[in-house]
Amino acid sequence: MALNTLSGRFLILTTVFVVIAEALILLPGLANFREDYLLTRLERAQIASLALLTTDTTIAPDLEKELLANAGVFNVVLRRDAVRQLVLSSPIPSQVTETYDLRHSTEWTRIRDAVHALFDSDNKVIRVLGQPVKKGGIVIEVTLATEPMRIAMVEYGLRLLSISAVFSVITAVLLFLLVRQLMVVPIKRLVAHMSAYSEAPEDARRIITPEASVEELRVAEEALASMQTQLTASLRQKERLAQLGQAVAKISHDLRNILTTAQLFADRMESSDDPAVQRAAPKLMGSIGRAINLCETTLAFGKAKEPPPALSRFMLNELTQEVIENEEHPGEETTVDFVTDMPPNLVIRGDREQLYRVLNNLVRNARQAIEATGRPGTIEIGGGENREGWWIRVQDTGPGLPERAREHLFQPFTGGTRAGGTGLGLAIAAELIRGHGGRLDLVRTDETGTEFRIFLPSELCVEGVTEKGNGGEA
Repeated sequence: MALNTLSGRFLILTTVFVVIAEALILLPGLANFREDYLLTRLERAQIASLALLTTDTTIAPDLEKELLANAGVFNVVLRRDAVRQLVLSSPIPSQVTETYDLRHSTEWTRIRDAVHALFDSDNKVIRVLGQPVKKGGIVIEVTLATEPMRIAMVEYGLRLLSISAVFSVITAVLLFLLVRQLMVVPIKRLVAHMSAYSEAPEDARRIITPEASVEELRVAEEALASMQTQLTASLRQKERLAQLGQAVAKISHDLRNILTTAQLFADRMESSDDPAVQRAAPKLMGSIGRAINLCETTLAFGKAKEPPPALSRFMLNELTQEVIENEEHPGEETTVDFVTDMPPNLVIRGDREQLYRVLNNLVRNARQAIEATGRPGTIEIGGGENREGWWIRVQDTGPGLPERAREHLFQPFTGGTRAGGTGLGLAIAAELIRGHGGRLDLVRTDETGTEFRIFLPSELCVEGVTEKGNGGEA
């Protein structure tokens, strides 16, 4: 609707203010007009009475009637000294209903009496007292009918309304056009720039150029221009990074195939009888393995997004044992002990495969951190349930995370916790837990070890989440 626009609402407010201004002009004007009307009748009556007092002869009834008609009153009473004298008189059509003393009136009483006289349609007879002009006496008193005064007030009010309405309309139109030019037009221009920019935010030509003459609107345009400039630069940077990511993914795919072939030949080298080859083969295998892992994690992270979790119910203890078995290599010496602390029959709900990836990443990071110290250590996996959901705790007795890793812990390619790491593991783990509607938090990390905590809510409100049923529940 047009009234919902800024112009429409300003028009409504202007109309309301014009009506208020008309009332403020009309009421005092009517009060002054009524008082002037009554004072004029008093002056005419005083002139007629003074002319009569200058002669000792009695005037004719027709002349007295004419004097009273010219004054617009029924009779005149004048008190010059201590004597109250009826100077002019004529028959009164009805009794006097109200008396008004103009000598003691205030602004409020004048407005009140004017409103009363305007809306009282009955023709009444009133008595009016006033101060004679030119010290022609002490008090002058007249009686008159209210109908002629009411008609004169209505005519005056209509004239006053028409004149003030013309000036008010002209003022309102000028204000409306001025506000429209100074505010509405620049705001529409600002909105048009925002709409045009939203269609192609990568196009720097659509960034607004501040031109508003109003200081507040110019500040808004400058802020919008700054935001658009930063957003355009960010979008261009992300586009370049996306292109770079595609190139890296292609290179990683081909490099992984090459490294897989190299790994097959390295496996054969382990069976060589040459002592030098036997010493070099494990290092070569480790380097190739890390390179393959880098390619695989880069390719995995390059996907658009992780699939939504397929929910099922399963025992957390069984999942934990699988993770531990994957990290324990029979026949190899290890300095890491694994401990579990959870109810043996604790059943949780989540995507089993995704939670396995998360726990496997946390446990592997903990094991590598302990082994890097060359000292024995312990990794503990705990779990439990409360009213809000389930929690899983993974803590170790390693050396703690370095400062750089803590600052960029869940950021890809910047939050690596060890030399040669990509920082993708924790970033992917945090993304998987967020997909469950939960969170992955770093509880503590210091020289005594590190503790991560996973929280999975019991009520999931995640778009695209499906539940398989209770096939995994024991």
